[in-house]
Formats: sequence, structure tokens, C-alpha cells
Amino acid sequence: MVLVTALERQVIDFLGYQWAPILANFLHIVLVILGLFGTVQYRPRYVVMYAVWAPIWVTWNVFILCFYLEVGGLSKDSELLTFHFSQHRSWWREHGLGCVREEALATSLRPLDGQALVSGSGCTLEYHYVEALHSVLQALVALVGFVYACYVVSALTEEKDSCRHK
Repeated sequence: MVLVTALERQVIDFLGYQWAPILANFLHIVLVILGLFGTVQYRPRYVVMYAVWAPIWVTWNVFILCFYLEVGGLSKDSELLTFHFSQHRSWWREHGLGCVREEALATSLRPLDGQALVSGSGCTLEYHYVEALHSVLQALVALVGFVYACYVVSALTEEKDSCRHK
């Protein structure tokens, strides 16, 4: 579940050219794979790496949540997540759930970096709420993963200790 939600998030962020989340997602995917490898191969060090990473990932997702809900002076319209390399925004901004797409026909307005100017109206759920829900889901899954990682580490280290006493 952790890997599936991370891969889905990575695809969506790639479509929106959001470079900070792309890098964070990539690191998260690598550490999830290492944690899974550690669980399968009975290597607690790899699982501990994931257990240390999980709270950092939760913190990142709380930041993204605050970013899209504009908490604490953050603005979802800033170029913070793109490192100011492009004018792109969240993919959900143009492809929102239930939005009716209306192409902007004004000739004085030009698309930014090849992206079509599209406005969505009548959306079932606005794009910033979709992004916020993604972040909440990621944080909850990471919290469950953290608890599971702690359990696996304790089980693996307990198993090693019991083998030494025999």
C-alpha cells in the first residue's frame, strides 16, 4: 500500500512538473523498497532506516497539506514546489475531479511553458483539496508503516537475541 500510493503520487507530481515533490517521492520510494527488503531479508538496519524516514515523510506531507490549504503564510500559487524552474502547478489544477474544462480563448494570454490555459468550473472537489487529501493519505499510511516497522525491528532483534542464548 505504501509503495502503491507513493508511485501514484510520483506520477501525478511528474505530470505537474513539481520538482520538490518529485525528489521527495523518489527518496521515499527508495526507502520504502529498502524497508521492504529489510523485512524480507531479516535485516533490521534497513527497517530502522524506514522507521527513521517515516516521521520525516509525515512532516513533509504536513508541509504539503499546509501549502495547499495556505496555512501559515504559504501560498498554493507560489513556485516553491517547482524550484522556480517553471510555471507549472498541480496536475489536478487542470484535471480536477468532475471539472468542466474550458479552454481560454484570449489571444493576449499565452500558455506558460507549453501548458494550456485551462479553467475548471463546477469541480466536484477543488484541486487543492485533492492535493491535501493525498498528503493526509500519505501521512496516515506512513504512520501505519512506522508502527509496523517498529514491530518488525523488535521482532527481528528479539529473534536474534533468542538465538544467542541457546
